[in-house]
Amino acid sequence: MPASERIPPRSLTAAELLAQGELKVRGRIREASNAALFCTVVYDGQEASCVYKPVAGERPLWDFPDGTLAEREVAAYEVSEATGWGLVPPTVLRDGPYGEGMCQLWIDVAPETELLALVDDEEPGPGWKAIGFAEVGEGRTALLVHTDDERLRRLAVLDAVINNADRKGGHLLPTTDGQLYGIDHGVTFNAENKLRTLLWGWAGEPLTPEAVDVLKGLNDALGDGGALGVRLAGLITGSELDATRARVEALLTSGKHPEPSGDWPAIPWPPV
Repeated sequence: MPASERIPPRSLTAAELLAQGELKVRGRIREASNAALFCTVVYDGQEASCVYKPVAGERPLWDFPDGTLAEREVAAYEVSEATGWGLVPPTVLRDGPYGEGMCQLWIDVAPETELLALVDDEEPGPGWKAIGFAEVGEGRTALLVHTDDERLRRLAVLDAVINNADRKGGHLLPTTDGQLYGIDHGVTFNAENKLRTLLWGWAGEPLTPEAVDVLKGLNDALGDGGALGVRLAGLITGSELDATRARVEALLTSGKHPEPSGDWPAIPWPPV
């Protein structure tokens, strides 16, 4: 046997495996609002679990063009990768058993990780940030809080950049190795301000120096001929790309986390 044939195959990155592997449907994720299928992807002895969301299974939305949610999910991953924070699982656009769709690496969640809570106090306790008051039945309200966690704070910056209109608690996936991922980014990158999130705890506070550096990098990458701008141009519209650039510039100009605009519900429903 020639020596070249004895060389073991190169280990693929997660994104390469998702894009090149054979996609096999194992079941449906019934909680999802659009068609979401639990799958395995296999290539040359390498295998991973993933989520496949075919464009054909997307429900029409009044404020987003039909058939564009999968591309927006991939665009969110591209921006996440450009930040260096790795907040979105590897995500690709590919053909599958039910046509073109988004394919994203499956994330196993660490059990008993508390990121959100309801408390009966007027102010959050140490280590927590206030989101707002919520009705809990029988005329009672409680304070909804999230942890004062640098991973969540990074995700809040990412959401502001991609204009995430649906950051719910169930879209936060902490892992046993200390990583935190955000998922479900189909309703992002709208040209109009639609930021709707549970991560308002830092609203109006100064951005961290790290976040400022990351935003400066994004600003360069989104500029004329910038690698990120080129990739996003194939996934979102020109006006949406311009709006993304404007949001990054606005964050750098203000130096602060955004605050609710009042023109759009600030918190998604249901919040979890």
